[in-house]
Amino acid sequence: MTPDVVHVKTLPDFWLQAEFQNGELRRFDMKPYLAYPALSRLKEDALFEKAHVLHGTVAWNDEIDLSPDTVYLTGQAC
Repeated sequence: MTPDVVHVKTLPDFWLQAEFQNGELRRFDMKPYLAYPALSRLKEDALFEKAHVLHGTVAWNDEIDLSPDTVYLTGQAC
């Protein structure tokens, strides 16, 4: 079981840096995911910059979120 996200920070060029409950930091490239219809609205910088943690996930609004599993398992260790 992967840990929950406790803090998220947006970085240039649609990257995220997430801190997990176990203290690990991971960098995650969102660019490949922006092609999916459910996430395509994040191409708007203003919306992407609103990333926050909600119940252990990375979320932007009531409709768009990202599983901590995805970020943890495919992200790059910092």
